[in-house]
Amino acid sequence: MFKRANWLKDLPTSQLNYGVAVSDVDNDGTLEWIVAGFNGPNFVLKYNATTRRLVNLAQQDPRFGAIRDVGGQAIGVCACDIDGDGREEIYFLNTNNAYAGRADYGDSLFKWRNGRYVNLYSDPINSRMEAKSFAGRSVACIDRLGTGKYSVVIATYSRGGVGNFALVEMDENHPNNDARSGNIVLKNVANVAKINKGTGGRGLVVGPILGNGGRSDIFFGNEGNPWMGNSGDNFLFKNLGNGSFEDVAENAGIQDKYNNARGISLGDFNRDGLMDIAYGNWEGEHKLFMQHKSVGGLRKFRNVATKQYAVPTKIRTVITADFDNNGDTEIFMNNICSHRDPNDREPNKLFTVVPNPSNNSNDPVIRKMSIGQAKEPRGFGTGAAITDMDGDGLLDLLVSHGESKTQPLQIYRVNRKVSKNDAGRKNNWVRVIPRTKYGAPARGALVKLSTRSGKVYTSVIDGGSGYLCQMEPVAHFGIGQDKPKKLEVLYPDGVTVTASLKRSDKNKVHFVDHPNKRLVV
Repeated sequence: MFKRANWLKDLPTSQLNYGVAVSDVDNDGTLEWIVAGFNGPNFVLKYNATTRRLVNLAQQDPRFGAIRDVGGQAIGVCACDIDGDGREEIYFLNTNNAYAGRADYGDSLFKWRNGRYVNLYSDPINSRMEAKSFAGRSVACIDRLGTGKYSVVIATYSRGGVGNFALVEMDENHPNNDARSGNIVLKNVANVAKINKGTGGRGLVVGPILGNGGRSDIFFGNEGNPWMGNSGDNFLFKNLGNGSFEDVAENAGIQDKYNNARGISLGDFNRDGLMDIAYGNWEGEHKLFMQHKSVGGLRKFRNVATKQYAVPTKIRTVITADFDNNGDTEIFMNNICSHRDPNDREPNKLFTVVPNPSNNSNDPVIRKMSIGQAKEPRGFGTGAAITDMDGDGLLDLLVSHGESKTQPLQIYRVNRKVSKNDAGRKNNWVRVIPRTKYGAPARGALVKLSTRSGKVYTSVIDGGSGYLCQMEPVAHFGIGQDKPKKLEVLYPDGVTVTASLKRSDKNKVHFVDHPNKRLVV
């Protein structure tokens, strides 16, 4: 499937790197990869179409220099618009080498203010906020109230009950909060939202998992650790519509008590309109939970992973996407090998999931695919994220490495020269970018695409998924030789936008504005 791209030529990236996110950092309408650096600076990687190379904005341009944050020892990263200015802020989980409980350095939250990025946690009014000092593991964004302004949800790794999950957002009612000037006051509302749990938080994903009229739910994949007082039960927090949540994981059958979750991704693998959950367990069986409606309309999940798919690995990030644009979904598993054993091999894996309408249970068919050069059998994988960086309609994959040994970042593109019939070269695609009423990416929005043949594809604009990572704020649909017919976007506030598409609307990027679009102050 993949071949290595030389976009990083002459750009030194060999250090301990972790999470990767995708956002428009320089606000020019194109997306950049943001990489969390652990024993070195964070990166902001922008594609130069002329040279066909990536440049590091954080290094080259002083306006972005603060994002480098060399002392942070960052592992997780995400981006979203917390104050409604139409531009995404960037949140880094900084460990300062703390495995659990409390970290010394604290997280960083970068905002564009007065012509450059600044760390809001450096403002005196936010500097003592306790939530920034917990040892986080994954971070994501959620529009919990449907206002178009996002909260940052943090899966922390607690020790003895110290360091509960956090939910950080702008305190609009604080007298010192001034969104016009960018002087933002932050608060932790995890207690109000009823998600302030203490356990071994690992993976995290946000979206309208349970329906609920588009409201965003939260799924936490957790790790058990009895020495630190942590249970391994997963949490599935249902959005109650009033800014608070209720854990329904046990009733939904997705607690998975005895495994240690890592990367998580949402996808509609059998095209029934319900969101399914794929995630990996650290050296445990990997799961593919299909959602279905039981008696009374209750949402339930059932694991359909095959023996080949479930084989335990040292897994990190899990990504769900259609890389070859043939209309079927692939699942990329990023693994990490041991630096202590030179003979250890822990290759990355790629599976395709194909709907099977002839199956009475509606279970899809899962097949292992040839992954190509992205196999990395001796890779120290710590993170990965996708976007169409060069605008050719095919998704590009960045894989980061670190933790146990320094390795450079790697970029992989879909190999177009596999055969004359290579679908990645000829298949059609549609990319959809929903925007909030403030003009920022509408993370958590549900996007549906109907085609001329009657197929319906469903995708969630990523708020943060894959262990430590966040994907592009785009719904990317591969549709094979099919043509688009109808587009539907369901926003986190329940508002739906529909549009008819022409056959000629294939192979295009479509922007969808919220109908209550406002001028950004």
